[in-house]
Amino acid sequence: MRIIGRNDLFLLLGLAIALFAITSQPIGRAVAYVQEVERSLGLQLLPGLVILAAVFAFHLVRKRQEARDEALTAATELRQATARAEEMERLVEFGKALAESLTYDSIRAAAVSHFSKLTGDRPSWAMVRTSTHWRRLTVTGDIPLADCERTAQMTLGETVLPGAGAKHRNDVTFPMIVAGEPVGVVGVAADPPLDEQQRSVLAAAAAMLAVSLKNAELFQVVHENSVRDSLTGCFNRKHAMEVIDGELRRARRSHLPLSMIMFDLDHFKQINDGYGHLCGDAVLADVGQRMNAVLRGSDVKCRYGGEEFLILLPDTTAAGAKRVAELVRTKLEETPVRWNNIDVPVTASFGLTAANPGELEVKSLIGRADAALYRAKQNGRNCVFSADETEALA
Repeated sequence: MRIIGRNDLFLLLGLAIALFAITSQPIGRAVAYVQEVERSLGLQLLPGLVILAAVFAFHLVRKRQEARDEALTAATELRQATARAEEMERLVEFGKALAESLTYDSIRAAAVSHFSKLTGDRPSWAMVRTSTHWRRLTVTGDIPLADCERTAQMTLGETVLPGAGAKHRNDVTFPMIVAGEPVGVVGVAADPPLDEQQRSVLAAAAAMLAVSLKNAELFQVVHENSVRDSLTGCFNRKHAMEVIDGELRRARRSHLPLSMIMFDLDHFKQINDGYGHLCGDAVLADVGQRMNAVLRGSDVKCRYGGEEFLILLPDTTAAGAKRVAELVRTKLEETPVRWNNIDVPVTASFGLTAANPGELEVKSLIGRADAALYRAKQNGRNCVFSADETEALA
């Protein structure tokens, strides 16, 4: 610790000068001369000089204080500018992460990773509005989801359905809107209070999040249209091959069963020739709808050729696949397709097989199902044959 500071040195210097003035004869003679001039001219120079020195000293003190105040203001502005720059940098990073996200899961990961940085670690939440319900995108802090949904509904002016224990939160909310359509709501705890800069950043983040969610929705629609047959709603052949390859690898890792059904509509050419191709299209579309009604969501439905279809059944044995094939065959046989007030009968022939343990060859699996289908056609059509039965007859 220093005993004598910078200001003390100035004081000591002043005392030394004062002592020099007291003991210096030339200075004494100068003062006496000034006093003689004052008496001869009737002036008061010394008091005036004292007042001038005091005013000058006061002026210097004020200038120094003003300089300190300006330095303090500049430092405060610098801190605020640095904070704003950091907030904008975090916002830009969030935007970059969203730009690289084309699925709901990747958008959610970006929101989870970046949103706490934008909110200053305040409790926050983001809810996405779907056609039927509200879906959680991200929640930080101990916030009940029911409370988030209720607050989001009230923010958008929707009818609030009664919920068990749900209450409205006093959060600062930012609606996510794209082209006038509400996409969701972002909520941030109001304590500690948000300043205008923070509100602007969070509003921009909510807007970017809304656009990203809408883009992901459009991307999903485009992707679905690119991998599905527009007439039947089933996967097209190319995409189905990729899915089957992935399911074979999954079955190998998990050691779970996997089965495949291939079926072909009987005498489909006669339907086209007798009723027209528009009727044939109606039959194919109806077959796709019946498959969706009967099969599980996890089952892979593919239009393999003109009137030929593939069904991949994960976690299903050959015996289970045979029951599924019989169910689909019965539904087709029992319900004719209505076309121009005419009932058009539809039947199909089915072949099925189960994947061998550790099998990874897609063509081999399809080949066995196709051979079983060929045997079903030889056996009079409108029936189900398995690859095991085909091998036994061979």
